Amino acid sequence: MGSLVIREWAGFHQFPAATQTKLIDFMGKLKQENVYTLTILVLGKGGVGKSSTVNSLIGERAVTVNNFQSESLRPMMVSRTRAGFMLNIIDTPGLVEAGYVSYQALELIKRFLLNKTIDVMLYVDRLDAYRVDELDRQIITAITDSFGKEIWRKSLLVLTHAQLCPPDDLTYDVFCSKRSDAILRTVRTGARFWKRDFEEIPIPVVLVENSGRCNKSESDEKILPNGDAWIPNLVKTIINVATNGREGITVDKKLIDGPDSNERGKVLIPVIALAQWLAVKWFVRAIKNDIKQGKSPL
Repeated sequence: MGSLVIREWAGFHQFPAATQTKLIDFMGKLKQENVYTLTILVLGKGGVGKSSTVNSLIGERAVTVNNFQSESLRPMMVSRTRAGFMLNIIDTPGLVEAGYVSYQALELIKRFLLNKTIDVMLYVDRLDAYRVDELDRQIITAITDSFGKEIWRKSLLVLTHAQLCPPDDLTYDVFCSKRSDAILRTVRTGARFWKRDFEEIPIPVVLVENSGRCNKSESDEKILPNGDAWIPNLVKTIINVATNGREGITVDKKLIDGPDSNERGKVLIPVIALAQWLAVKWFVRAIKNDIKQGKSPL
């Protein structure tokens, strides 16, 4: 199993005063909803900035990040407490290995999550990528098969490396919109949502820049090219998803093991019996009709 680190949220005081004030207000909203523990699951491909985003949310180097080494092969939950509130963030290994979906990583993640409830899932990808391909759809489908469709009702799309200059023919906002729309379309098809059902509760999108080259405002908050202070915006969106009225995803043994094949067979028994009964009725009726018409029955 992965390691567990629980301590006082010291990194909270590393945020600028303006960010701290906003975070306190957001946590107050959670307490008004009688939510005193928030568990966030971070999923995505390797190298997209999952661990760096965890560190940015905590305000300290809680997870080791090394650009020249492979990421951790095991999930890790980082827990911080402040004023009676506990924040749990679960960093996970990348979901792709050798160009294919790593179902082994997904199984490891599910077993790590046994008896835990996911309040929010962050699906992380890069903003500065230009393609969405079949592998992306397969990743979405694998997540859906592992946790169920409802995981997407408790999710948001996080796009990292957002301190960029878009191509000359696009503005920053238009480029961000096109990139996020392409990924969200893949989420809809990969998770097998009807368009109307998918649009009923849209998946919010948050832009993130974890590197030190991120610009800062006059109040020392990290801001993106569009002027958004992204850390408060990310936390605010997480809390909106956590309190959107949908139940969190509880990972129990049944979810880990999947539906029993014998149980699936039992569901089909009435259908098969009905089909057999209808077939017999049809043959009997056909024979009777042949007899009435003086024909030899088949």
